This record gives sequence, C-alpha cells and structure tokens, in this order.
Amino acid sequence: MEPLGRRPFLKTTATLAGASWLTPVGQWLARAADGDAPGALPFKKSAQAVIVLWLQGGPSQLETFDPHADSTIAGGTTKIATAVKGIYLASGFERLAEEMGSVSLIRSMISKEGDHERGSYTLKTGFRPDPTVIHPSLGAVACHELSIGKAEIPRHVSILSSQWPARGGYLGDKYDAFQMTDPAGPVPDAQAHVDSNREKSRLKSLGIVEQTFAKGRNKRVEETQHKNTTNAALKMMTSEQLKAFNVSLEPQSVQDMYGNSAFGRGCLAARRLVESGVRCVEVTLNGWDTHANNHQFCKTNLKTLDPAFSGLIRDLRQRNMLDKTLVLCMGEFGRTPSINPAGGRDHWPSGFSIALAGGGIHGGRVIGETDPEGKAEVKNPVRVPDLHATVFDALGIDYDKLNQTPIGRTVKFSEGKPVRELLDA
Repeated sequence: MEPLGRRPFLKTTATLAGASWLTPVGQWLARAADGDAPGALPFKKSAQAVIVLWLQGGPSQLETFDPHADSTIAGGTTKIATAVKGIYLASGFERLAEEMGSVSLIRSMISKEGDHERGSYTLKTGFRPDPTVIHPSLGAVACHELSIGKAEIPRHVSILSSQWPARGGYLGDKYDAFQMTDPAGPVPDAQAHVDSNREKSRLKSLGIVEQTFAKGRNKRVEETQHKNTTNAALKMMTSEQLKAFNVSLEPQSVQDMYGNSAFGRGCLAARRLVESGVRCVEVTLNGWDTHANNHQFCKTNLKTLDPAFSGLIRDLRQRNMLDKTLVLCMGEFGRTPSINPAGGRDHWPSGFSIALAGGGIHGGRVIGETDPEGKAEVKNPVRVPDLHATVFDALGIDYDKLNQTPIGRTVKFSEGKPVRELLDA
C-alpha cells in the first residue's frame, strides 16, 4: 500500500464508511461528545445551564420591554401592567406579564456596535470584534467551564440558528454550537445512510484501512483523533439522549403552552435538552430588523415570543428547574426612539433592553432607565461586558479568569463587572 497523508486517508475512510460521522456536522457531534474539557469546574452556584432566546435583527425596546406609552417616541405603542406593581411591558406580552415575578429587565444596555454582524458578535461574546482573536460565545464558555460527566450529545446547541451562530472561538471549534432547524424534524446527521448490515461491513472495511495506515505511524494516527471521533459519533447515534430533541414526546398540553411555532418548539426542546445535561441552548427568532412597518412586525413577532418565553419560564418552574437554568432574552441592539418615513425604527445601540429569568437572577427588578423623549442618555448604563460578567457569576464561572489563545494572547472571559442588583438579595 502506498503511503497516505492525513487528508487522503480521511478521504478514503469517508468513502468506505459513508456514514454521518464523517460529514461536517457529524464531525462536530463527535468532537462535542467526548466528555469533560480539561480543567472543567464543578458548579459553584445554583445555575447549571443557560438558555438564550436570540431575537435576530435587533428588537425595538419600545415595543417589547421598555414601552413609553403616551409619549411621542412610542408612536402609538401601548403598555400592560404585570404581576409586579410598577413594571409595565408592551401590549402583546400578556402571558409574560403574569411571569414578571421571575423576570428582571435591563433597560439601559449600551453597545458601540450598530451593525448586525458586529452587534451579534458583541452580544454573544461580550467583546467587540477583534481581527487578532475570535472570542468564545457565552454558551461556549459555559460548556468549557461547567461540563460535568460524559455527554453523548452536544453540550452546546443552536436551534433555528442565525447566520452568525455561537462559536467556540479560541477555546476551539469543539465548543461551536451544534446547529439544527425546527425540532419537529429529525436531528441532522444522526442516522446512518445504509442498513445495519451494510454499516457493519463498512466499519469492518474502515478498520482494515485504519490498521494498515497505522503501521509505522502510530503517533501520527493518534494525533488525528480519528478513531476517537468515529467512536464518539457512533455512541451518539445510538444514544437515548437523542430523544431530548424530540418534542413530540411531550404531552400535547405542554406543547400547546409554548405555542404552535418553530420557535416555540425550539424553546421546548431547549428545556428538554437542559434537563438531559446540555449546558447551553440558543433558540433564534428572526424578523426583528424593522426598518419599515415596525409596529406590525413587532406585533406579529410577539404572538410567537410571548407564549414561548412565558411557557419556558412556567415549564422550568413546574419542573423545579428554573433556579438552575438562566434564561436570557436579547438581540444585537435596539431601535431608534424616532420613527422613520417608512414607519420603521433604525438601529440603536445607545439604550436598549434585555430580559433575564431564573438561574440565581432576582425577578421583578428593573435596571436602568431610558428618556421618554429619546434625547438624554440612559440612566445607570449597563455595558455588554457587564451583562456577560453577570451571567457568568450566576453560573459560578470566574469571569476574571485569564485564558491563553492559540497564538499566546492572554484574554479574560469578560472585561465587565456583574450587575449586583440582579444577583444580591
């Protein structure tokens, strides 16, 4: 047999195996299911996982979490009372309003990025884009620091992923989010493409190729981690944990509580995944880039977001999981106080809102305040790094921890400080 390099070897084995673990997604699954990361920490606090409800496009704070009804900047937006006296949400959040005792709002988020891609990077990582380093997303850090036990499915999952999914950054692509679409469909690349007999035959052929290739180059073969990748992928493909993705196994009453939408099913799958040991799930609801017809688009989006967000909180509480699961609802920035000629609101990173619930976050609190005239700067501003430090602190992660990138740079998990009003009694 002629000597083979690593790339030709992998190409040959892929032809012989023909199974899902050698596809790009299958390779991710295998990398993500290889157990604890070196140095993984035990949980220090109550929160054990985080669910990010990602509102892609930049949701208007005025039509969601910070209504200024009867003001000029509201443009006709009305508000509703919540279960917490003095806290109001935009109309359309009738179900979430009932859960306000478990939800807190930051109405004074500020960022320096008003571009979708750069804003998404900043909110997901806590850092502005830097050409010299790719920072890990919040979920990647959670998986790196909090992984416990031997996972058979990815510990970091993105459902209905946006074009800028959460990444592992300098922690490695092992911590990239595994992406999937509507949970009503099958888990991608988790099924063999041939019957069991033919699969066994291909695996046998693969073993022969691997054994032959390894002669005289054992060290090089071990460095490729090919065998570990294959074994981990096979283990996942037969794992009972895959059922966590199957929301149809839930009672119809529970499915209905989340709403009949892909996003609602994604939130239900997130609860099931966290229950099975997944550390971070990101669920994306697109459609918030409302440069035109802002009010109607927001109204339509809230019909999906309200039952899904409130249903998730209620479901987690009923299962005694809310204290251990931090839910974060946010987008890459907010929307201008002024309404443009097309009836829309444009990008606004200078005072927008996010919502947090569970996971050691005190509910029923509001941090910061925006000007009802849309002119003055926000009161008690919260920077994006501060938000990340708050989430890490709730998860028991040392946000000041120093890490070294592959090129030798020293980087912290966050350059911010926790918002103590959300964490302290």
